Amino acid sequence: MKKSILLVTQYFYPENFKGNDIAFELSDRGYEVDVLTGIPNYPEGKYPKGYGIFRKRIETIGGVKVYRIFQTPRRTGFVYLALNYVSFVVSSVFWVLFFFCLKKRYNAIFFQQLSPATSCIPAILLSKIKKIPLYTWVLDIWPDSVTSTLGNKGKTIEPGIKKLVNWMYRASNKLLITSKGMASLIDRDADYSEKIVYFPNWSDDLKAMAIEEISELPKGYIIMMAGNIADGLGIDSLVALLDEMSDTPEVKFIFVGGGNLQQQMKDECEHKKLNNVYFMGKQPYSKMPAFYAKADAMLLTLKPTTLPHLDVTVPARLQGYMAGGKPVLAMIGKGASDLINEADCGYAVPAGEYKALAAYIKNTTLKNREAFAKKGENGRMYYEQHFMKGECITNLEKIMFE
Repeated sequence: MKKSILLVTQYFYPENFKGNDIAFELSDRGYEVDVLTGIPNYPEGKYPKGYGIFRKRIETIGGVKVYRIFQTPRRTGFVYLALNYVSFVVSSVFWVLFFFCLKKRYNAIFFQQLSPATSCIPAILLSKIKKIPLYTWVLDIWPDSVTSTLGNKGKTIEPGIKKLVNWMYRASNKLLITSKGMASLIDRDADYSEKIVYFPNWSDDLKAMAIEEISELPKGYIIMMAGNIADGLGIDSLVALLDEMSDTPEVKFIFVGGGNLQQQMKDECEHKKLNNVYFMGKQPYSKMPAFYAKADAMLLTLKPTTLPHLDVTVPARLQGYMAGGKPVLAMIGKGASDLINEADCGYAVPAGEYKALAAYIKNTTLKNREAFAKKGENGRMYYEQHFMKGECITNLEKIMFE
């Protein structure tokens, strides 16, 4: 008899999160997979065409049965976001009590814990009522994420959030983490060490994809950043790095991707008259292998922070860089720098230390190009051992059923 799994997540296809891969891959492997999720609206804050309160509330996608419970669109502003969070919890609890508890049986519940952590409530409720093992994939650390966003306002609700999160940790059979540094943050209020399992993000195998034609890139030593340009990257430090490297014209910085701060960064580069920077804009995903093939190194940055949950973050684009077999140059927190050092796939300085990274590029990378390129091979080897989707899903099967 097939094993059955319920994925609980506030975000699912056509929204782009790793839970999609888990559901579809497990279905392809012969599991019966259901998904309890909301009506899609992330990140635009509105229902996409074809979806709505009376449309596609229950559908089958790639063999996966998807139950979309009512939630208000996120839109913009705190009130709309709060309504989105609350409506998901209320609607999903109703579905759990009057549908899933009465008509469904599962061997396991897999909860994708993004923000908000309150979306754990239906997963825990069903797990306790039906005595089903619960596996929680911790992708965002609460209450840290809330207090870092709301500042002092978040302090008033911090005690309540801590109780909720510790309830979630206690109720889970296993706690899966994407960064080894997250373990100490989960263990702050109680010892959950026996439940914690390292389960990292994965990346598509870029080397297995066809290389499409792209526009000509400038000649020189190409350092590329792939992905959106957003606030979390630390734009000030990033522009300062580009400025620091402006006296080395053979180095060309290529940015492939969109993002809400792309225009601001372009304006700052133009203001500083930086001639070593090129913005390619948002590109089809199918063209990314061609861009990677043209790069000599990949650039990874995050904004400097004193917040522990951000310091241990491993950006998903790092696995993509490793999949592409390119060495990494990083201004980053401890979580990602530890991984870069462990894989020996590049060089990392603390977030914001642009002078140190520029000095390394000038004095080491450019003078030892062949040796630095081999670090990209190290990253590819590490990717094949740890970050290929198939291997990660096989590991998840072992976590849940062995």
